Amino acid sequence: MIKVAIAGARGKMGIEAVHTMTKQPDITLVSVLDYKEIGATLRATGLFTYDVPVYTDMATLVTETKPDVLIDLTSPQAVYANTKQALQLGVRPVVGTTGFTDEQLIELTALAETSRLGCIIAPNFALGAVLMMKFAREAARYFPDVEVIEMHHDQKLDAPSGTGIKTMQMMQEVRDVKQQGHPDEHETIAGARGGNVDGMRIHSVRLPGLVAHQQVLFGGDGQLLTLRHDSFNRGSFMSGVVFCVEQVMTKETLVYGLENIL
Repeated sequence: MIKVAIAGARGKMGIEAVHTMTKQPDITLVSVLDYKEIGATLRATGLFTYDVPVYTDMATLVTETKPDVLIDLTSPQAVYANTKQALQLGVRPVVGTTGFTDEQLIELTALAETSRLGCIIAPNFALGAVLMMKFAREAARYFPDVEVIEMHHDQKLDAPSGTGIKTMQMMQEVRDVKQQGHPDEHETIAGARGGNVDGMRIHSVRLPGLVAHQQVLFGGDGQLLTLRHDSFNRGSFMSGVVFCVEQVMTKETLVYGLENIL
């Protein structure tokens, strides 16, 4: 039985994760971590019927409930500190929150390897989104002219999204640097052409009603190749979360991206 704690259990993803973890035959939810006092158990929030203890201090949570895995679904401001502390306390993180810097990932990788603890950071838990990124990497070998449009709900804090950034990084691995468009191109409104990564462009859309969506557009002579993935609800991420919880128990290092363990 894998014992799991969840950070960010009251968020939209967190609520879905709580319900999912309590339904798994080989996983038990032992505690949750919150940034403020919300009562002794989840039942006190009015969102749940589960008597799972709530903590505001991770060290106390680990000492009293001894989780094997911490699922972090918090915010870019909190996720690095949570992940680092979990590893220092001997708990394996499964992280769905984005916003890590390259330096932070290097530090966390070294810490995971020193501790011989698995850590999985997944910019996107939806298996369809992971396949989209893998297909984009393959297409970038043959279509160097590419733009990414990532679309999310208007409460998302980081832009571009972790999925968008990961997609660009995967295409960078196989694509030669190329500055796209006309060499004399000029933005009459700053930012109109989006972010620039080795000549590739990425655009972030934030609107109410959206959940998580991304298009990768490849242009060629007389043709357009479009890869698109849509998550219409947060249930689309849960099979990936369960998979990561199971897989992180078998790892002794940090894995960045679900595509690396499929």
